[in-house]
Amino acid sequence: MRKIIILLFFFLATTQFQAQNKVFDALLKTYVDSKGNIDYKGLRKNRALLDIYLDELKKTVPRKNWSSNKAKAFWMNAYNAYTIKLVLDSYPLKKITDIQRKGRNAWKIPFAEIGKKKYSLDFIEHKILRRWHDDPRIHVGINAASKSGPKFPNYAFTEKNVNSKLEMLMKDFINDSSKNKITVNKVEVSKVFEWYQEDFTSSNTLVDYINKYSNVKANDNAEVVYLEYDWHLNDKK
Repeated sequence: MRKIIILLFFFLATTQFQAQNKVFDALLKTYVDSKGNIDYKGLRKNRALLDIYLDELKKTVPRKNWSSNKAKAFWMNAYNAYTIKLVLDSYPLKKITDIQRKGRNAWKIPFAEIGKKKYSLDFIEHKILRRWHDDPRIHVGINAASKSGPKFPNYAFTEKNVNSKLEMLMKDFINDSSKNKITVNKVEVSKVFEWYQEDFTSSNTLVDYINKYSNVKANDNAEVVYLEYDWHLNDKK
């Protein structure tokens, strides 16, 4: 009898997690287009799905026995959902960098409630995702709601899809000529690759990492230039 109860507990926990993902996935498919632009105006008028998802996050206590893929998917989804909330709470808004609360910028505000604890976006990114998952693709999975950043995914990450989706997002980002310009002799890339250079070069050069995904392969000694970053909101017009 005890074994049945334990199995039932894990079944309910699994289905709850899957149900959360479906709610967030439905929201993203409705309000985020294929280019990663978000209909903040429309979403602001109908926040029901977002509120349902955030309420579930508040009740979910992340567990140490989760697989790396499950934990990574959960925390990236949470980061993105709370980024949307942050923008909506200040909308209309030109740039996420304009948000300030009690002297703290958007990434330093401890407002993201998960399992009855409050986190800042910075904490989720640097102390959880970067510290525990050692995966530079995280930087295309989480989103700063800005024009120059990787496109905001219009789907939720799951334990099963997280690796394939991150691979696709990194390839799309690097080959997006509005954000990165790769030629044989010159690599002009997003500031993301400068800000988090240590993540991208822990086992190879930056050019090697870019070449892994780029359709155009740069020479080993190609010049590396970092492009200006446009913080204007990824608002669907």
